[in-house]
Amino acid sequence: MPSKLSLKHSTTQTMEPKLTHLCYCLLLFLPLLSQSTIANPSSSPNPNQSINFIVSSCRTTRYPKLCIKCLAAFASKIHHNENRLARTALAVTLVRVRSTTVYVAKLTRARRIKRREYLAVKDCVENLGDGLGMLVQSMREMKKVGRSGRSRDEFLWRLSNVETWVSAALTDETTCLDGFDGKVMDGVVKSAIRRRVVHVARVTSNALALVNRFAARH
Repeated sequence: MPSKLSLKHSTTQTMEPKLTHLCYCLLLFLPLLSQSTIANPSSSPNPNQSINFIVSSCRTTRYPKLCIKCLAAFASKIHHNENRLARTALAVTLVRVRSTTVYVAKLTRARRIKRREYLAVKDCVENLGDGLGMLVQSMREMKKVGRSGRSRDEFLWRLSNVETWVSAALTDETTCLDGFDGKVMDGVVKSAIRRRVVHVARVTSNALALVNRFAARH
C-alpha cells in the first residue's frame, strides 16, 4: 500500500487537470457572467422597485434571506426581468461553487489529514467538479432560453435541461458530504467542508427554485 504522502501526491496530480479544465471553462464563460451582472452591478433609476421584485421572487425559495443577500447587489441589472433573475442566480451559484471547489481541493494537502479524510475530500472535489460542470451547461442553456425567435417546444426543452442540470448539481453537492458521515469523521476537515458545502447547496437550491419559478410562469 502506498504511503500517505505518495497517495496524496499522486491523487492531487490527478485532480489538478480536472480543476484546470473547469477553470478554463469559467474563463471562457466570463463574458456571460458579466452579462449576468456579477462583475458590474450599477445604480438603478428605481432601486426600490427592483429590490421589491427580488424580495417577492425570493419568497418562493427555501432560503429567502440568503437569496435576497446574494441578489440584492444586482437589482439594477435584473430590474423586473425574470430571465435575468434566474441567470444571475445561476451565475452567483457558479462563482461560489467554483470557489468552494478550489478551497476543498486545497485540503488534500492539509497537514496531518487522515487517509480516510483524504479519500472523502477527494470524492467531494470530484462531486463538486461534476456539479460545477452542470452549472456551466445550465448557464449556457439559460442564455439561449432568453433569445427571441425560439419555438415554444424548444423554449420548454431548454428550460427542462436547465432544471435537470441544476438539480443534478445540487445532488452532487449533497453527495459531497456523504463521505463524512459518522462520528469517526468528525474533526476540523469535516467542519470546514460542511460549512462551505452547506452554504453552496443552499445557494444552488435557491437558484433552482428561481429557475422553476421562471418555467412555471412561462
